[in-house]
Amino acid sequence: MQKNLKQKTILIFAVLIVFILGIFGIPKGISGTALKDSILERIHLGLDLKGGTHLILQVMTNEAVSFTTTNDAAHIQTELQQNGITVGSVVPDTAHPEAILINGAPPDRIGDIRSVLEQRYSNQYDITSGENNTFTLTMKPTAVADLKKNTMEHSIEVIRQRVDSLGVSEPIIAPYNLGTDQILVELPGVDDPARVRNVIQSTARLEIHEVQGGPWSDEQAALQALGGSVPYDSLLLHAAPGASGAGGGNEVYQIKRAAEVAGTDIRDAQASQNQNTGEPEVIFYLTSAAGNHFADFTGANKGKSLCIVLDNKIQEVATIHDQIRDTGTISGGSMNAQQAKDLSMLLRTGALPASIHYLQESTVGPSLGADSIRQGVLASIVGMLAVLIFMLIYYRGAGINADLALILNLVILLGFMGYTQSVLTLPGIAGVILTIGMGVDSNVLIFERIREELRAGKSPAAAVDQGFAHAWTTIIDTHVTTIVSAAILFIFGTGPVRGFAVTLTFGLLANLFTAVFVSRVIFDSHLAKKQRGEPISI
Repeated sequence: MQKNLKQKTILIFAVLIVFILGIFGIPKGISGTALKDSILERIHLGLDLKGGTHLILQVMTNEAVSFTTTNDAAHIQTELQQNGITVGSVVPDTAHPEAILINGAPPDRIGDIRSVLEQRYSNQYDITSGENNTFTLTMKPTAVADLKKNTMEHSIEVIRQRVDSLGVSEPIIAPYNLGTDQILVELPGVDDPARVRNVIQSTARLEIHEVQGGPWSDEQAALQALGGSVPYDSLLLHAAPGASGAGGGNEVYQIKRAAEVAGTDIRDAQASQNQNTGEPEVIFYLTSAAGNHFADFTGANKGKSLCIVLDNKIQEVATIHDQIRDTGTISGGSMNAQQAKDLSMLLRTGALPASIHYLQESTVGPSLGADSIRQGVLASIVGMLAVLIFMLIYYRGAGINADLALILNLVILLGFMGYTQSVLTLPGIAGVILTIGMGVDSNVLIFERIREELRAGKSPAAAVDQGFAHAWTTIIDTHVTTIVSAAILFIFGTGPVRGFAVTLTFGLLANLFTAVFVSRVIFDSHLAKKQRGEPISI
């Protein structure tokens, strides 16, 4: 018996040491500041405690569908031409972004057109023919669903890379399960939320297009010059204010719909300074395959004009004087050094596959967070002291047992959070306080059962044994049901709610160990020192 108790006691002290290390790690000193820093390195503060910005973003996934059909329409046009087939137009359906319309198909080439389409596009599109020699390609529902899912995943990854590039520590970027196609972003400690907001929202889709006409003063002048309509393989775009090579800006150009270089073709981008003018600029570098294509295009089109398009605004217009391979420059009189740095970062991290709309934004100041910490810690200390004193008064000597188990419970909970690098939120502090209450509840169940056994005339040893045995089932039931509830909160909740669920779950698991195992060892150790039949204080 004594040997078994000794082994259990060693196990308890080992667990205590392990989880104390989980809280503090290896401190750099023993001062209060050093210990506080050690704790904060392992248990991070959430947005509501550290201060920062809370955002809920809406990803416009339909734009990704429209962008895909627009690109596929351009590719279909090219492939038909390569097969010697000329059609009236290949354009996305303006009323249905998931559809592509082919008009003016030669009657004698209908079979050839269907063969080309089915060979390349039948996996993603349903292909149907209609009256007046037309074809309609409709993206399959499964393909639309997959595209929207990939758009969400890509958007989250791009936003994460942009936030990381800005140096924001411990951000939370995840799907927001309370809405459709929404993302939750929490940025603790952000001191310039306006800049972060602009960086996150920018789609940063850079493309290089061939300029086919212009400039004109406005769209009405452009349409008049083009005979009242824009050719199906062209677009009208405005130049951005201060765009290089575009006069005063805001002019309208006719550009080729299909881009020669897309945002996915960029492998790197760096902010720089023009050696002649001293103005900020961004130098971007293309992938090998894109560089080869661009070299072939520019070599065959000397004397024509190109434009750099960023987020549907022309940033620069230039004439092709010589072959260009894999390097380009974006400059403009209105771009400052910080904007050049941000733009280079956006191009490096990649374009968002669809635009982002802000649904909700809230900011927590660091002073409010510090006040929440003080009040939360104060509430935890007062609550725990009240519980400790109550247990000592009501259960006398056995109250010491409960208090030791309760303190170990708190140590294990904080150690869990330290080892898992958990984020402590204000609801998380509430979870800690609730864990204290659940720990007391378990001890009350056990102690009251022991009292009942003693009143029934059983010896102290038998009463303790039966008290733990009979209370065990009830304790398991209450803890399992609460853990299930916490799991549901974690799955469907957002940051602070998840923080509450995590701390509550860790606390309940720790309580199962302390209330049942540790408390029983303390009782057995106490009984081993008493004479047989000697009463216990409970």
